[in-house]
Formats: sequence, structure tokens, C-alpha cells
Amino acid sequence: MNLINTFSKQVLECGTDEAGRGCLAGPVTAAAVILDPKFENIILNDSKQLSEKKRFLLKPMIELKAISFGVSHIFQKEIDSINILNASIKAMQLSIEQLKPEPEFIIVDGNRFKPYKDIPYKTIIKGDSKYLSIAAASVLAKTYRDLYMEKIHEEFPMYNWKKNKGYPTKEHRAAIKKYGITKYHRKSFRLLPEQYQLDL
Repeated sequence: MNLINTFSKQVLECGTDEAGRGCLAGPVTAAAVILDPKFENIILNDSKQLSEKKRFLLKPMIELKAISFGVSHIFQKEIDSINILNASIKAMQLSIEQLKPEPEFIIVDGNRFKPYKDIPYKTIIKGDSKYLSIAAASVLAKTYRDLYMEKIHEEFPMYNWKKNKGYPTKEHRAAIKKYGITKYHRKSFRLLPEQYQLDL
């Protein structure tokens, strides 16, 4: 099934999405993308439906063909301070702030957002599987975050972040139990089922 290019053809529109919201370590990363109304791509879809190989194949294609794109990380200390929902929205808004020209309309994956300037917006549940610009944002958010997690994996290889990307896999939780936490872990998250045994 082909995704729809735009929600509103009359205005300059951006799509925005985030990656890493459910992770135990690392940033939440968001992207915002303005696509040409004529943009087409038969592979592009919600990043969760794509293989890693396809996501990294799409990344330079999106960057090359997009009218504009922006990517932002919100790191673990700020996530712990303002909570993951606010951090996700802030990352999306910081990504939108990078866009040139400024969009006239924003479409957001999910059901939560906060007003950005005076630009009208629409939240769309599963928007990354419906609209090309949101799907493009989901791919950029996911690939940029994965690259960051692979980078910090070199510092703490025992958590295998290059594979699990900070998500709460059995392997990741076993490593937390064995080695404790790092500066990259989100202390406000339930890092282990038996949280009370973890010295934070």
C-alpha cells in the first residue's frame, strides 16, 4: 500500500516523528521533514516495518530529496528531568525549528503534541504508516539514533547497544543487573523488574 504524500496540499507541510521513547538508555531522537509534493518512493514506510538495511538505504535518499529536514536528540538527563513525553515533543519541536523554509502545517505521528509557534498541527495515530513525510521523519529519527547508540556502544560494549539500541531486551537488563548503570541510562525508567535492588 502506497503512503499518502501530504495531509494538506494547499500549504507547506512537515511531518515529524521520534525514535527511542521506550529505551532504557540513550536519547530520544526526533526528525522533521518537508517533502516535495511530487516526492514518491515505493520502499518508504514506517521505520519499524523496514529492515535496518532499507532504513540506511533510505536515509541519504530522504536527505537528498527533501526540501528540508532536521534531527534532534534529547539526552537521558533531560528525559529524567522533564519526562519522556515532554522530551519527545521537545525533540520534535527542535527538529521543526531547523527547517528552512518554515512549515505552514505540521503533521505529527501519535496523539500528543504541544503548539509550536502559531503553526497549526494535526496528530495522527500510526501516521508513520500513512503519510510519506512522517515515514521519512521516522526513518531519519531511527537511523540517527541507531548511529549514536552504536557510537556509545564502543564505550560500554557489555550492554550490546549496537544490537539492542538501548531497548529493554533480556540481554540489556541482564547486563544492567550484572554491571549496574552508566551515565547513558535513564534513571527515571524502570531499568529492572526488581528496581528496588538497583542502587541509583
